[in-house]
Amino acid sequence: MKKLGIIRCQQTEDMCPGTRDFTTAKEGSGSLAESGIGQCEVVGFVSCGGCPGKKAVTRAAMLKERGAEVIMLASCIGKGTPIGFPCPNKGLMVKAIKAKLGEDFPVLEYSHEASAKKC
Repeated sequence: MKKLGIIRCQQTEDMCPGTRDFTTAKEGSGSLAESGIGQCEVVGFVSCGGCPGKKAVTRAAMLKERGAEVIMLASCIGKGTPIGFPCPNKGLMVKAIKAKLGEDFPVLEYSHEASAKKC
């Protein structure tokens, strides 16, 4: 079982406790299933640090240092859950995280399918 670090949107953390992100990790569903990674143990759950998400890079490196073998951006960043507004800086965050951690380090761009009702 791989170790997973999750980065969430700071703007939506008061609307979403991350329940589906943790369920996704436990079940190995969503992007973890699509990527073939499967079930994971969560070793950290942090925010991007706020717009424009620059702290996501150093926080991803911190998660890796603490054992994460995969970084997953929560669906609040990748799909806009729960408010339907994906992060306009997601692409830059992914690119910068990969540059910092290495192009081969797995960085998933969302956790679960978007839902306006539950996150």
